[in-house]
Amino acid sequence: MTEEKKRFDASSFFSKNYVVCICAIFCCLLWGSAFPCVKIGYKLFTVDTESVPSLMLFAGTRFSLAGVLVIVFGCISQRKLLTPKPKNLWRVGLLSVFQTSLQYTFFYIGLAHTSGVKSAVLNGLGVFFTIIIACFIFRTEKFNLIKLAGCVLGFGAVILINLNGDFSFDFTMLGEGFVILSGLSAAVSAGLVKIFSKHENTAALCGYQFLFGGILLVIIGLSFGGTFRPTSAGSIFMLLYLAFLSACAFTLQGFLLKYNPVSKIAVFKSTNPLFGAVFSAVILGESDRLLSYATLIAIVLVCLGIFIINKFGEKRLKIEKSG
Repeated sequence: MTEEKKRFDASSFFSKNYVVCICAIFCCLLWGSAFPCVKIGYKLFTVDTESVPSLMLFAGTRFSLAGVLVIVFGCISQRKLLTPKPKNLWRVGLLSVFQTSLQYTFFYIGLAHTSGVKSAVLNGLGVFFTIIIACFIFRTEKFNLIKLAGCVLGFGAVILINLNGDFSFDFTMLGEGFVILSGLSAAVSAGLVKIFSKHENTAALCGYQFLFGGILLVIIGLSFGGTFRPTSAGSIFMLLYLAFLSACAFTLQGFLLKYNPVSKIAVFKSTNPLFGAVFSAVILGESDRLLSYATLIAIVLVCLGIFIINKFGEKRLKIEKSG
């Protein structure tokens, strides 16, 4: 089978609606489980959550391992040594900065300073950032009033989730702020994957950006005195699961983004806040946070905003073009 035929088959497969639905929801399910699992990982590896170098070292170890998993799987599935083209090394490096180094430095620090439920809802803003960046920076989509309405709902959820019972604003830069910045970095990454996957093998792009970004985090963490140590065999299994979920979800999303419009994939991310909040409530015992009126309404607003943007935004654009 020729390379052209392989690309044609991949395009046909990953463009099927039922494949997009199943794969995208599976990715969101994996990402949702990351919120409580990372917090559990802190305890299993005795990570000092007040030490930024230790958080970076733990994150770097996870994503270096994720990169190795993606590369090994890619080599086995494609029956060849998987390496990025030399001319694409700058693309891999740039993606590794936003996708791994920045996103997860913000994510790990932010998650250490706020609840899993709250982090899951705030992280849902990444979808709105994706729309805004696609419209105004990458210019792959057009902005309209429907998309504006969806973004307003999303940012309204952020305000609501940070209100205490007495309606005082509960927000810290190291906590909620860094979780939001993590979503912003993820949005930039999604746009870069869409563009860069036209020039490089998707598995190589995802695998090596994880590896390079993870190694960078490990070097920085170690340089500034970061430490962690496993407490049991369960610690290793948790690290392997965290590496697996990243390797699987981001590689799968990479293929979906390569063969589909960004907005078509983004609609399924409306389940991210829901999965993350539910997993955190069940696993971490944060059901009181999940069942608070502010959190429930915030989840509804985030999901509704994402649904409106992706269900009606592009349809209106098509109507305007045809008119």
